[in-house]
Amino acid sequence: MKKWYDEEYEFTVEVTGFLRGDHTERYCRNGEEPGDKYTCTYGCPVNQDGQGICSKAMMMLYPLMEAVRSGGDLENLGGDSKYTKTIVCPDGCVMFRLTAKPLGNENFHKGGFWKEP
Repeated sequence: MKKWYDEEYEFTVEVTGFLRGDHTERYCRNGEEPGDKYTCTYGCPVNQDGQGICSKAMMMLYPLMEAVRSGGDLENLGGDSKYTKTIVCPDGCVMFRLTAKPLGNENFHKGGFWKEP
């Protein structure tokens, strides 16, 4: 991989708890546990051990990340603030908190980074 663009946002996804129950075994196929943290800019979120977040949860997170990248406000989508929102995985098991952090870099499209030189 040869990352050549400094992204506009960094995202953190933290497991905040279970919707029901108190353990991951026989509940969460990916083994998510409260306190687990994943980070990314544009790629998929990974934890400190390089393990990826649940693919089903990523289906929920990606549109929210794109909303932020497009200048959106997560409060308009039920978030706690412009840059934070809690979601429940599609299986109804794990609760995640998405947090976006602006990095101060130019927007990919407005900056014309996609154009050929």
